[in-house]
Amino acid sequence: MAITIKDIAKKAGVSYATVSRAISNKYGVKSETREKVEAVARQLGYTPNGIARGLVNKQTHTIGLIIPDINNPFFPMVVRGIEEVVQKHGYSIFLCNSDYDSQRERHYLSLLAEKRVDGIILMPGGEQQNQEAANTSGVPMVYVCREFFEAEKSFVVIDDERGGFLATRHLIEQGYESIGFIGSTNQASATGARFRGYQLAFEKFGIPLNKDYIIAGEFKWEVGHRIITEMITQKKVPRSIFAENDFMALGIIQRIQETGLKIPEDIAIVGFDDILFANFPGISLTTIRQPKYEMGKIAAKILMDQIINKCHDPKRIIIEPELVIRKSSRLTRGSESRGNTVVDLQL
Repeated sequence: MAITIKDIAKKAGVSYATVSRAISNKYGVKSETREKVEAVARQLGYTPNGIARGLVNKQTHTIGLIIPDINNPFFPMVVRGIEEVVQKHGYSIFLCNSDYDSQRERHYLSLLAEKRVDGIILMPGGEQQNQEAANTSGVPMVYVCREFFEAEKSFVVIDDERGGFLATRHLIEQGYESIGFIGSTNQASATGARFRGYQLAFEKFGIPLNKDYIIAGEFKWEVGHRIITEMITQKKVPRSIFAENDFMALGIIQRIQETGLKIPEDIAIVGFDDILFANFPGISLTTIRQPKYEMGKIAAKILMDQIINKCHDPKRIIIEPELVIRKSSRLTRGSESRGNTVVDLQL
């Protein structure tokens, strides 16, 4: 049975109210009495009831965090950045994984409101109406990896359209005109911004799009693996592919290597995110770098400002993407002269 304040009061020979004030470090308790109460509490193994205290103070010192795919190495790095900031303010994280499921994301938004979290950081994987519903909860909220201008909410994103353009332009500059795209093609959604950047590059260079090489799919390793398998089976494989995230690109790379084809000699690959595995030997993936850890820290600082300082003016942080060139795409003379480009061919 859990030890309560009443047990401490009985053992210490003081009132319940005195124990409550002593443990809460409030005024009105003599130092010797406070020391006695604290000694008894330690002796009995007392653990404060944070939930009960949160109900009284109307603060739980917890932050709700919803991510769409805990398997994707991109998101844990963002979480680490968030955690570093909120821990310094005495907050803990309540982590939820939506698995790109709109219904599950909606459930977690309701659950976090029921748990009386002090704020929510949402990395959406579901539909936009989930975010619209979340805006009615009154809980301070910051979005990561999704623009959301309509709701007057704060967000931290990379310029996805620019990143999609940089990735595709790089492949065009290597001499490729046969460039596939695997990812979200829904231009009405924020996740379609990278596809819009892909299209813009074709328009700028006057190259016609081949719709056979544009395949929609979720941002998962197994989806990349499955889609490239289907393209190989149907003999509709482009000479290069822009995968909308690195996790999908890893699935594509594995399947290509299983067939005996070579990267980039037979197929060049560019990803998006620059996850840890992107620079592993045998992968060396050209990609668009997102400052994952820093994005998490920025989002957490904005949320802490909302909670602690009651600053609710929306802050919109859009970060410039950076092309990182590795061995999965050819490097030609002059390619490294452009801005927002890092040449990283050393393993």
